[in-house]
Amino acid sequence: MKRRDFLASSLGLAASALLPACDDRGASRMPQAPEAATGPDGARRLPWQNWSGYQHCLPAGRVAPASLDELVDVVRKAPGPIRPVGAGHSFSPLVPTDGTIVSLRNFEGLLARDATAMTATLGAGTRLGNLGEPLATAGQALFNMPDVDQQALAGAMATATHGTGQKLGAMHAYLTALTLVTPRGEVIECSRERRREVFDAARVSLGALGVVTQVTLRNAPTHVLKRRVWLEPVDTLLERFDELAARHYSFEMYLIPFCSRAVGITIDPTTDPPRPRGAEQDNDAVMDMKRVRDWTAWWPALRRRLMDAATEDFEPEEAVDVWYRMFPSNRAVRFNEMEYHLPREALLPTVRKVLELVESRHPEIFFPIEVRVVKGDDAWLSPFAGHETSGSIAVHHYHREDPLPYFAGVEPLYHPLGGRPHWGKMHTLAAGELAALYPRWRDFRRVRRELDPQGRMLSPYLKGLLGA
Repeated sequence: MKRRDFLASSLGLAASALLPACDDRGASRMPQAPEAATGPDGARRLPWQNWSGYQHCLPAGRVAPASLDELVDVVRKAPGPIRPVGAGHSFSPLVPTDGTIVSLRNFEGLLARDATAMTATLGAGTRLGNLGEPLATAGQALFNMPDVDQQALAGAMATATHGTGQKLGAMHAYLTALTLVTPRGEVIECSRERRREVFDAARVSLGALGVVTQVTLRNAPTHVLKRRVWLEPVDTLLERFDELAARHYSFEMYLIPFCSRAVGITIDPTTDPPRPRGAEQDNDAVMDMKRVRDWTAWWPALRRRLMDAATEDFEPEEAVDVWYRMFPSNRAVRFNEMEYHLPREALLPTVRKVLELVESRHPEIFFPIEVRVVKGDDAWLSPFAGHETSGSIAVHHYHREDPLPYFAGVEPLYHPLGGRPHWGKMHTLAAGELAALYPRWRDFRRVRRELDPQGRMLSPYLKGLLGA
C-alpha cells in the first residue's frame, strides 16, 4: 500500500506501548527461492525472484542486451521460453522461466521529444521514477502515474498498470507508437496508423508477443500539483466517493481494517507556491499497524479502539510540488497484491463486502484496502476496455506471510460481476474464464500466433493463461 503517513506519528505511540511483534504468520508455507546451481550444460545458473520474493525461477540464462542487434539475436536464438523483465514488480508469474530472462536495463532514457505534438519517445526499460526530471525539463508531464515508480515502462504497459482518476487512463492509454522485436527477429514499428492490429495487441501484451524496446507517449505540459490527505468516517467517505471522483483530477480512498475512519487523497493542478511533501512516513506506519495487529489479533474491539484513537486528531495534510513528486510513494515494506477492476456501478457495494470479509474472517490483515477509478480505453487486453470508467479494488498481504487464504476469500466476490484482474497482480483465472471477459481475446491470440508461431515467448504459466 502507499501513503500511510497518516498513521505514522500517532499510531507509533500506541504500538510502542505493546511488546515486540509476534513472528510472521504462515511464513513456513511461503515458496522458497532456489539457490544458484550448475545446469546440464555446465553453465552457472543464477536465481531470479520478483520484488516481493513470491515468484522465482532458475533460468538457463539471464541477459541484458546492449543494442537492438544483440536483442534480436537473443530473442531468436537463446534458450526459450524467453521472458522480458523490468523491475520485477509483477506479483503474477509472468516472468518465471527455465529458459532465458531478458533485461531491458540498457534500453532506457528520453530518446526524442516533439514539443508541438507534446509527445516523448522513451526506452522501454526506463524506470518510471527516472522519467520525471527529463520530461519536466523538456516541458512535458505524464497525465498520471501509478503509486510505485520503480516499475519499468514496458512492464507497466504490458500489465495495464494505472493510477487513479475518473478522466485519466492507464499508462498504455497514452501510447501513440511502440517498437517490438518478435521471436522471428522482425523489428516492428507500430501505431494507430501503422500495423494497427499489432499496436492494439501490443499495448497490453503480457510480454507474449516479443520484446518492446521503445514507446512514444502523448503527454501534458509540465505542471504543479496539490496533494491533500485527510481522514473521515468510513460511511461518509463512501457516500461522497462518486462526488469526489467527479470533482478532482485524481481521487483515491483507503479503508483501514478495524478502524472507523478512512483516508481520502486528492491531487489537482494548482498555481499555489511549492510546499514539498517532506520525508516519507508510510513504511513506518505500516509496521506500526502490523504491531497493533500482532497483539490484538484475538481482541478486535481493542484493536479498533487503538486505531480510532490513533486517527482521531489527524490534521489534513497538503503538499504542492512538480507533478512527478506528487503521484508515487516509496516502497520499503514489501507485500503481495491482488487487484480487480469492476464495472463502476458495482464498485462501492463490493468495497463494503471486502471490508466486511476482512473484519469478520481475516484479522491478520493490516494493509489498507485501496479503491480507485480508471478511465476506459480500447486496447484489446485492457481490463478497462468497454467501460467509460472502471472501479479498482486492491488488497495487499505482508510479503512474509501466506497471502492465498485471504485472496481466495476476496476473489469470488468479483467473479459474478465480470471483474477483470490486473495482469500484474495475483489471481486464479485461466484462459476459458478470461476469454469470456475480453471481446478481442481471439484476435489477440491470432496476432500472437502470427508473431510467435513457435511459442518462444510462452512460459508454462502463459500457455495456461492464454490457452496456447
